[in-house]
Amino acid sequence: MIFIKFLMKLKNRITWLKWNFIMHSIQVIKPGYCDSIQDLGRFGYASIGVPVSGVMDALSAKMANALIRNSQQNAVLEMALIGPVLMFQKEAVIAISGADMSPKLNDIPVKMQTKLAVKTGDILSFGKAIYGCRSYLAVKNGFRTDKKLNSYAAFNGITDLVILKKGVIIPIGKQLKIFRFGHSSIKVDRQHFNNEVLDAYKGPEFELLTPKQQDILLTDGFQIVKNTRMAYQFADVPSLAHKCEILTSAVMPGTVQLTQSGKLMALMKDCQTTGGYPRILQLSDEAIAVLAQKNTCQKIKFKIIHL
Repeated sequence: MIFIKFLMKLKNRITWLKWNFIMHSIQVIKPGYCDSIQDLGRFGYASIGVPVSGVMDALSAKMANALIRNSQQNAVLEMALIGPVLMFQKEAVIAISGADMSPKLNDIPVKMQTKLAVKTGDILSFGKAIYGCRSYLAVKNGFRTDKKLNSYAAFNGITDLVILKKGVIIPIGKQLKIFRFGHSSIKVDRQHFNNEVLDAYKGPEFELLTPKQQDILLTDGFQIVKNTRMAYQFADVPSLAHKCEILTSAVMPGTVQLTQSGKLMALMKDCQTTGGYPRILQLSDEAIAVLAQKNTCQKIKFKIIHL
């Protein structure tokens, strides 16, 4: 009798799990400008030339995950400049953070940084960024594309799925039924997007600059001329031109390099693991996140901080 009761309880438990946890997926109806699945990065492989990758604005990505009580390690969808149109194959719980791309659920505007419930067949669409550059979509229990080298972070040559294309089906983690849904919301901090000052540590080759060049570096504003996941490039500054040469050395996301012609480059998440230009600054993690929300033609300044 006891064994039969145990089997009945087990059966009820299995039935509950079937009804409350379902493997979901999302279909790409229309891709955005540059959409990719990213987590916090792929660490421990720099020695074989594998970049860190991962979310460009970690602060916004972590916030989206936090809103739906995900682990910070859960993969999110990173969208740049113009977002995609997505259809949910089954119900899910989501949150959107970062740049405001005017998200709409079934053509009805929805709030940023708010926990949202979507149903089977719902269409989530994004437009052009009103402010900022990169937006993040988190789903309960994360996106579940193929995990390579301990990370879901998309990168050409490592992951099969790099940039989202029309018709792609993206698997996501198991979802709690919507009836277990609760509300949570966080006010958008516009300072994260308006801030023009990037905190940075002195790089290994900072002292190779003349005192005048150091002053220019820390007082002038620098205009962004190119913005990719590999690096942010700034307009040439002839007064920063130099003849310094260094051996190829290790670099990482946030390393600011200076070419001989006076061009500054801030390396980002998909950067190479070594470089041959002087490393004059190293951006803080917060500064990398701030820079990731800047667009071409915007200006930034550098500010030295100390450990």
